[in-house]
Amino acid sequence: MYKILFVCLGNICRSPAADGVMRKLTEQCGVSECFEIDSAGIGSWHTGQLPDRRMRQCGALHGYVFDHRARQVKSLDFECFDYILGMDEDNMFDLRQLKSQYDAGNAHASKAKLLCLADFLRRHPGQKSIPDPYYGSQSDFEFALQLIEDACEGLIDTLSPELP
Repeated sequence: MYKILFVCLGNICRSPAADGVMRKLTEQCGVSECFEIDSAGIGSWHTGQLPDRRMRQCGALHGYVFDHRARQVKSLDFECFDYILGMDEDNMFDLRQLKSQYDAGNAHASKAKLLCLADFLRRHPGQKSIPDPYYGSQSDFEFALQLIEDACEGLIDTLSPELP
C-alpha cells in the first residue's frame, strides 16, 4: 500500500483538491485499495475548515467532491507516509525543514520521500509548481485543478508498475 500526503500552505485549495482527484483516479483505475491518501497544510490557520468554496465549485464542475477538513502537517506524518508531495518550492522548503527537525529528534530517520507534485506533470512541460489560486480568479482555480489532474495521473502512472 502507498501512503500519500499532499501538502499546500493552508490545506484549503491545492492539497485537498489533489486528495480528492487522487482518490477518484485510483477508484477509476481499480487500485484504490492500494492507496491511503490524505492532505495537510504547512500552517494551522484553516484547521477544521472545508476547502475554499471556489475550489469546491471548480471541482464539482469536473465531477469531484472536495470535502476534506483542513489539518496541519504533524511530526507523525513523516513516519506514517511513504510520499509527501508539496505543491510549490515554498512548500518543499518548509517540508524539508520539518522533516529535518523530525529526523533530528528521532533515533531513526523518517521514511517519507519528499517530492513536488509538479514533477509528475506530463501535459504541462516547463511548469515547476502548482500555483496557489487563493488570491486569484476562478480561472486560477481552474488552472490549478488542471495541473493537479495531470500530475496525479502522472503519479499513478509512475507508481503503477509496482501495483498488484
